Amino acid sequence: MSADTDTVIRARGLTRRFGDLVAVDRVDLDVPAQRVYGFLGPNGSGKSTTIRMLCGLLTPSAGEIEVLGLRIPSRAEELRRHIGYMTQKFSLFDDLTVRENLEFMAAVQDVPRARMRARIDTLVEEYRFGAMQRQLAGTLSGGQKQRLALAAAVVHEPQLLFLDEPTSAVDPESRRDFWEKLFELADAGATLLVSTHYMDEAERCHRLAILDHGRLVADDTPQALTARLAGRTYRVHASRPGRIQQALSQQDAVLSAAQIGASLRVLLVEAAAQSAGETLEVLAGVVRDIDAEACFEATEPNLEDVFVAVTHGGRARREQAA
Repeated sequence: MSADTDTVIRARGLTRRFGDLVAVDRVDLDVPAQRVYGFLGPNGSGKSTTIRMLCGLLTPSAGEIEVLGLRIPSRAEELRRHIGYMTQKFSLFDDLTVRENLEFMAAVQDVPRARMRARIDTLVEEYRFGAMQRQLAGTLSGGQKQRLALAAAVVHEPQLLFLDEPTSAVDPESRRDFWEKLFELADAGATLLVSTHYMDEAERCHRLAILDHGRLVADDTPQALTARLAGRTYRVHASRPGRIQQALSQQDAVLSAAQIGASLRVLLVEAAAQSAGETLEVLAGVVRDIDAEACFEATEPNLEDVFVAVTHGGRARREQAA
């Protein structure tokens, strides 16, 4: 693999085994520069393991990695000067103040002393810690701790930032504020790889990879991924959605039927969408047999539909192979 100024991470055949468990299975990645690249997947899908290999913290069982033009893991030590890494769990020191934590991380990252004070002053202002910089980190709220962890991760102004489910323990308002900071970093020239299991966060990414049981099952912009499901998503408005859900779930043409309030969201299998006229007539008949007043109509696909489509497909392949 060769360096490409438009691609900051390349991985080919990336694999990690833990005994008989294949945690990451032949993953290929190309992460573009100055973008927010999302990793979406449930717990155990391989997101954290992949990130740790890309950072040089974990040696792959097989495959090749190049990050910022550096071969990993052989040049991992050199890479660490150019990247930031933030984990789900708050990993700074509770018994140090906000400013002391930033000073410690700046020293660890070899920020020159002549530059350190001005850099920390800037971060204290940008991350809204002016009145709290002498406060112990352990007394901060969950959202404040995540802001501090992000500030510490960028204290040395890295080109590339890895964030492993950074907002899983904070409230919705803090998550929204946190993501605004991520886009500010991308606008300033950084590249960010962010793992998440929140659909609303995944939708905000410039590009998105979906992992399922260690395999990369989708990789594109959120808009392109949803566009591929055109003609496969429907909504049923009914007074008895529970019974209709049970009936539709037994139809071969239906991949998923999920109740959302008083309605159902229905996702068809790909083959059924190709013969939509006949399929829809059958499904509409199933719905009317239960509730003559029910409304069965097309709706726009969303990222949750994409996730269901690509992960259900992976499960079907595994069941066939078993």
